[in-house]
Amino acid sequence: MIGIIDYNMGNLASVYNACHLLDAKATIVKDPNDLKNYDRIILPGVGAYKDAMEHLNETGMKEAIYNFANTGKPMIGICLGMQLLFESSQEFGHSVGLGLIDGEVIKFDKSKMHEDFKIPHMGWNTIQNKEHALFEGLDNPYLYFVHSYHAVTNEKNIIGKTTYGYDFVSAVNKDNIYGFQPHPEKSHDNGLKILKNFMKI
Repeated sequence: MIGIIDYNMGNLASVYNACHLLDAKATIVKDPNDLKNYDRIILPGVGAYKDAMEHLNETGMKEAIYNFANTGKPMIGICLGMQLLFESSQEFGHSVGLGLIDGEVIKFDKSKMHEDFKIPHMGWNTIQNKEHALFEGLDNPYLYFVHSYHAVTNEKNIIGKTTYGYDFVSAVNKDNIYGFQPHPEKSHDNGLKILKNFMKI
């Protein structure tokens, strides 16, 4: 059973539909007390980091996520959901994140990029992936991105990088916690394969 966390930050339907395309039993979860009933959870999200963390705090979902993470069962963050896994973000000032993976989220550095590169990074791009269970059957897959910020973390946590003006972190794993900056649920066969691999972990 997969729990998809609902915290009013978008793209729930596409994640839910992707799970059902894979014949997975998935439920959208709004009550923090229900998280413990699932084998794995997905933290999706599109929107502002600060607003997302405020909602997770106010609803008690933040504590429920910590409790779930401590069970050792798999959890994956997608796009904003991945960024929330880190300790902090520079978006609209400084915001404290979940801190499940060490590191911070920063804005793309235009000074390191050719003027032709626009922010946000939007569209299809490649992940240069390490050998990892989430990439089983895939080699540098094309996936769909929409974001203006990216994570900075220890090399040991990184399982994939993407180039947009410069290399940035696009996939991470620390223990039972996983994160993808692109949207697997919007990335056709490659994205579905990643979600299927997550369901097998």
